[in-house]
Amino acid sequence: MQFFNFFSLFLFVSFLFLFKKWKNSNSQTKRLPPGPWKLPILGSMLHMLGGLPHHVLRDLAKKYGPIMHLQLGEVSLVVISSPEMAKEVLKTHDLAFANRPLLVAAKIFSYNCMDIAFSPYGNYWRQMRKICLLELLSAKNVKSFNSIRQDEVHRMIKFFRSSPGKPVNVTKRISLFTNSMTCRSAFGQEYKEQDEFVQLVKKVSNLIEGFDVADIFPSLKFLHVLTGMKAKVMNTHNELDAILENIINEHKKTSKGDGESGGEGIIGVLLRLMKEGGLQFPITNDNIKAIISDIFGGGTKTSSTTINWAMVEMMKNPSVFSKAQVEVREILRGKETFDEIDVEEFKYLKMVIKETFRLHPPVPLLLPRECREETDLNGYTIPFKTKVVVNVWAMGRDPKYWDDVEALNLRDLNTTLWIILVIIMNIFPLVVEGEFALEYHLV
Repeated sequence: MQFFNFFSLFLFVSFLFLFKKWKNSNSQTKRLPPGPWKLPILGSMLHMLGGLPHHVLRDLAKKYGPIMHLQLGEVSLVVISSPEMAKEVLKTHDLAFANRPLLVAAKIFSYNCMDIAFSPYGNYWRQMRKICLLELLSAKNVKSFNSIRQDEVHRMIKFFRSSPGKPVNVTKRISLFTNSMTCRSAFGQEYKEQDEFVQLVKKVSNLIEGFDVADIFPSLKFLHVLTGMKAKVMNTHNELDAILENIINEHKKTSKGDGESGGEGIIGVLLRLMKEGGLQFPITNDNIKAIISDIFGGGTKTSSTTINWAMVEMMKNPSVFSKAQVEVREILRGKETFDEIDVEEFKYLKMVIKETFRLHPPVPLLLPRECREETDLNGYTIPFKTKVVVNVWAMGRDPKYWDDVEALNLRDLNTTLWIILVIIMNIFPLVVEGEFALEYHLV
């Protein structure tokens, strides 16, 4: 009975608050993008039931168009489902949509947005992006990771060769491969806490991706405590923070600049910049931990997911698998090992990977954005603070561009849409999707 009274009071207070906001918003004449019907308080949330978010949003976009508006509790959401509209958001009006919404879990794990992926657009973001591109991902540093990549590939091949006739969990081995490679590139060497750290990173990823009712009713601060989500996030964050702090302090004590590959590890580069100083925003341990979290968020799960799906698609298409095998055997004939120059010659295999990105993008809705100022988009008004997501999964399965959207299409990869998709998933990451850029270079 007490729970019922509390819940009734919560609904009543929430209704009054949202009714006031609705009344204020109605006093302004703005043409929002079309969208499904809305309920008081809940808004469009009922439409999100019954499937994966990117599937549900694709189906709604078929009815309401490539730019669609939904109201999720207090959150105003615009969904982009076409390459043309994605170009408007990511290029034409890129500065207007450069910010990230402040979700509770992301804010805590990014050390109050001191990373790159969730940092608000401004001088600090520009400084950290410059460090990322000119220092962390410099040609010299990226090249130094080559020996780590080769060593991890050889380890994985050795494992498979040592297990003839035995069932092998390929997904698990690929995940271990990407995790170990990213750890060694970031830390400069292997650490005893590495396995524990990777497990915590997976937990962090699940918490950030998970649904928290407090994020759709941000003004109701007590929900953060009531749902228990904030406590879970803080506990995981504290465990992760302790491991990263120990690794950074060990680097400082040993004054070790070079990693095992002969070049500077990611932490080594950041510690050097911290020591040199001269930056508008001095680097601290929290900055380093936030950036390392970005690297693991973008360099592990996304990579292993893509590799797994590429293998699945080739197994479903034996002729494609056969052609890929022939290409590899021809290029590597007579060679005991291979390097990145050889990899550049795998034209057909690259087509398979591109098609895998189309069919199974590792982040189907990309990271959400937030409108920094009221913006006109295709004749519609996008209000300030509106959350914007780009459904790249829906674009990759648009029958307007592909005859058979569910099958590998290796004959028409030079279409305009593919150029746009590659830009969205590879070029724009270098500008705003920091974690994708790190994943692309490290793996």
